[in-house]
Amino acid sequence: MEQLVQQIATHLGNHPWLAAGAILAALLVAAYEIRVRQRNFAAVSPQDAIRLMNQGALVLDIRKPDEFASGHINGAKHLPSDQILTAGESMKKYKEKPLLVYCESGSLGGSAVRQLAEQGFTKAFTLRGGLSAWRAESLPVSKG
Repeated sequence: MEQLVQQIATHLGNHPWLAAGAILAALLVAAYEIRVRQRNFAAVSPQDAIRLMNQGALVLDIRKPDEFASGHINGAKHLPSDQILTAGESMKKYKEKPLLVYCESGSLGGSAVRQLAEQGFTKAFTLRGGLSAWRAESLPVSKG
């Protein structure tokens, strides 16, 4: 075992740039993981979503139009998911305000929140579990 440690130390001593590169790569991976995990905290429960709505959050439904028409959270505005990439321009007045995004299951909502955050939206959240979680808690939906 001591011989192995000595061989590794010798190798690192002979290749300092390689060792520095490996350490830098490990730090970058760790920083990326921390950043991703922090962004995952942008997912809120249906009860937290209600609190955000009571604080005046804009609620965006990114499902297909027919799904929106069949039932959505009261007060939600429909925004097709393909328009998320340009939301920074069309919704710039909401960049500092609470914004709640949801889809059916929560998977697209998380991606949408990441894209909104990259465009400067500082208080963007997704509904964890999407509209399915909302319905599972027997919360009301509007139709039309």
